[in-house]
Amino acid sequence: MSSRDRILGRVRRALADVPKDAPVAYGDAVERGYLREHGSRSTAETVDLLAENLAEYRAIVHRTTRAELPTTLMRLLAERGAQTVLVPPGLPPGWLAEADPVRVHDRAASTPQELDRVDSVVTGCAVAVAETGTIVLDGSPDQGRRRITLVPDHHICVVRVPEQVVASVPQALERLDPARPLTWISGPSATSDIELDRVEGVHGPRTLEVVLMSGE
Repeated sequence: MSSRDRILGRVRRALADVPKDAPVAYGDAVERGYLREHGSRSTAETVDLLAENLAEYRAIVHRTTRAELPTTLMRLLAERGAQTVLVPPGLPPGWLAEADPVRVHDRAASTPQELDRVDSVVTGCAVAVAETGTIVLDGSPDQGRRRITLVPDHHICVVRVPEQVVASVPQALERLDPARPLTWISGPSATSDIELDRVEGVHGPRTLEVVLMSGE
């Protein structure tokens, strides 16, 4: 008997007492009495918690205003020494208005080798989770294809504060479309072997910089 047959057999046994014409109500199948948020915080405290947890995961956190964002991005790219920057098609053009690097556009024809030669990538995000220090991308125009944030070694992600910040994962899930290509990022790419030797940049950017942009 194959593994597939074993699994299907278990499913059949689990459903043996369910009538064949019984309606399927997935929304009622799971008890959802869990906490939606751990503790009570103001909006400012939630943003502070996000910044704290991002830093705990070794992301580099910056705070700026909407008016100062172009100067902030110019400075971060200059400090990195970036000569090229990958730009999603829907990134607001004003964000990089003061930046010098050559723009590389998100193209389906780009090879992994071409993406690997790009110095930096700048994107927006879909939502940020304060309690876990997680940034979520969903492939929207200001974020581009999933691979553009996984191959280049340096990722700058702009989070609109406070509108894109939520306290918890349940709150984030309510904002996300499960049919979209979701990427959940908690800090720069890292892995550890059995001896707990940490290696960064194995399956994503070695350096993650998160810019918390307020509307002021």
